[in-house]
Amino acid sequence: MAETTIETKHNKVLVADLDNPKYYINRELGLLSFQYRVFEEAQDESNPLLERVKFLSILGSNLDEFFMVRVGGLSMQHDAGFFSLTKDGMTPIQQLTEIRKISKNLMTEARNYWRNTIVPLLDKAGIHILNYEELTERQRNFANEYFHEVVFPTLTPLAFDPGHPFPHISNLSLNLAVSIEDEEGTEHFARVKVPASLPQLVPIKRSSGAYRKDGSLPRHHYFVWLSHLIGANLQHLFPGVHVQEAYPFHVTRNADFDLQELEASDLLESMEESVRSRRFGKVVRLMVHEDMPEHIQNLLADNLNMDDKDIYPMALPLNMRSLMDLHKLELPHLKDPPFYQTKSDQFRKAGEPDFKSVFSKIRSENILLHHPYDSFIPVIDFLKAAARDPNVLAIKMTLYRVGKNSPIVQTLLEARRDYGKQVAVLVELKARFDEESNIGWARAMEQEGVHVTYGLVGLKTHSKIALVVRKEGEHIRRYVHLGTGNYHHITANLYEDMGLFLSDPDIGADATDLFNYLTGYSLKKDYRKLWIAPINLREQFEAMIDQETQLQLNGTQGHLIFKMNSLVDPRIIKKLYQASQAGVKVDLIIRGICSLRPGIPGLSENIRVISILGRFLEHSRIYYFHNGGDEKLYMGSADLMPRNLNSRVEILFPIEYRHLVRQVRNNILEVYLNDNVKARIMKSDGSYTRQSPPDGRSAKNAQLIFIRRANRARKKR
Repeated sequence: MAETTIETKHNKVLVADLDNPKYYINRELGLLSFQYRVFEEAQDESNPLLERVKFLSILGSNLDEFFMVRVGGLSMQHDAGFFSLTKDGMTPIQQLTEIRKISKNLMTEARNYWRNTIVPLLDKAGIHILNYEELTERQRNFANEYFHEVVFPTLTPLAFDPGHPFPHISNLSLNLAVSIEDEEGTEHFARVKVPASLPQLVPIKRSSGAYRKDGSLPRHHYFVWLSHLIGANLQHLFPGVHVQEAYPFHVTRNADFDLQELEASDLLESMEESVRSRRFGKVVRLMVHEDMPEHIQNLLADNLNMDDKDIYPMALPLNMRSLMDLHKLELPHLKDPPFYQTKSDQFRKAGEPDFKSVFSKIRSENILLHHPYDSFIPVIDFLKAAARDPNVLAIKMTLYRVGKNSPIVQTLLEARRDYGKQVAVLVELKARFDEESNIGWARAMEQEGVHVTYGLVGLKTHSKIALVVRKEGEHIRRYVHLGTGNYHHITANLYEDMGLFLSDPDIGADATDLFNYLTGYSLKKDYRKLWIAPINLREQFEAMIDQETQLQLNGTQGHLIFKMNSLVDPRIIKKLYQASQAGVKVDLIIRGICSLRPGIPGLSENIRVISILGRFLEHSRIYYFHNGGDEKLYMGSADLMPRNLNSRVEILFPIEYRHLVRQVRNNILEVYLNDNVKARIMKSDGSYTRQSPPDGRSAKNAQLIFIRRANRARKKR
């Protein structure tokens, strides 16, 4: 359809062709734009120094995952001859070409910033990152002793010659490419892997960051890169031959594997095999030291069977995620001020959860928590109470990411083992990069008699829900926790999320139907209050946007406020364009990818998009509809992406009490919309700009406002 414009009776010119590729931003390039905003946080001088180092580490980790998953997937499409266009009109090879150009610039800029700005600032602050050649004699003796006692026994030099095949280079490994000359003058190649199990920044002398015996902190901290230390001692690995040169390189492999799902009984073994196969995926990025000679680069590229376009010569460090080691230093003056969560005591009595008070409190009111400002402890207490209460008959949960040493899983094991409760858990084995952890927990729970299922064929279960069935007199009552984030006690302190406790009979019945859908055979479509993907969530969501548009056309001022991680789904974007054309005010708070272009006359001039990055990772999904004054508010696990709406099991749940709707609308969403410190405003070309720095009085930092509120509430308690 050719693009046209239409005149309305109000003399507004509207764009008619909403499918025009120029009105959409490529998903992958949008994700790279987000990485640039992460880099901005490392450059922000208002952030404490070690927090800036942390953001550089996060950037390195994010780019590792971007190449493993997004670039890996595009590479597979290209290799398979897949030439379909994205909504913005790009082929896989066009996307790969743009990604290479943008990501190379970003990786180069980040390392230059580390070397030219951050390292001198660290040095001034007493944190010294030294080359081996810069060590004093005493420091060098200490480092060499550490090498011989700790590092040397872990190293395995692997030769490459007619008698030794080229060694396997594992995913995300940091290695040294070593050129050796034997007694006859013949050159050989060897590879030495830098042990990932050891600190990449080796502390020298009293540089570990630990307190002195008198309780004071050392004034200076000295480090040398482990790869430098190994490189300086290579002669001990190759005695009798001459080590000519050694250059670090870092390999990233494709981890976007497709799982052939079998019967449920085989899924666990299939996932274990798939995790193992990730180590052998195609190389999608080879970062090499910028001084590495071309002939060694070619040797690596040839033997790794990779495209030489995917070689990225870089300054050190190649493995930027290892910079997180510095953030662990006990130097509070170089970090964000300590934050103490509001620990609600509504579920506690004498320091322990009291199961009677837990359930009576939830019966009396819906309890809304805003993490990490509100503690995650009530969620754990809720499950502990369910485990120990003799009137609780069953506990059912979905688990997507829970991490190691999970108190959630330990409580479920206790409920089954010590109290004989019926426990049913859906463990999502396909949670990317958490597969091994989830496989281990699944086996542990199965051994204790927990009913463990692994989800539906072809669908990831991404929903966050816990259901407790309790006998009360002659009746059964269901208690439910619903959330926007994972049941992960560590990330609950780092990610911003929402959680809701309730005992609403309709939502309890919906929860039961959902678990029947997940664990058995159910084709139920008519849920009472929950929106469930892929069953009814898209249909309900689109209908609510259409209703807001129609109310606007009927003369009622419409307003949509959506907070999420990503907006990619073309159908939803078109609905938002139509709402904007009708005059609906649309505020989008999107941390990551936004494929919609705001501010285009006749199309999206009523749409504003902001992205907020700060101390905590913005993770909640909140969807507000003004609805002609009868406000509707939904929260849940689903972003507005095709995968969330079409191929995952997701939940959006309503916030029904008006005081809670107002609380979220006025005290949370409006705070984000008024942020003028950490908010970036998206322009129609897809770039982001920050507002001019406000003076102290007018500065509004949303996360800082929430922290101050939590601190005041804690003091009152």
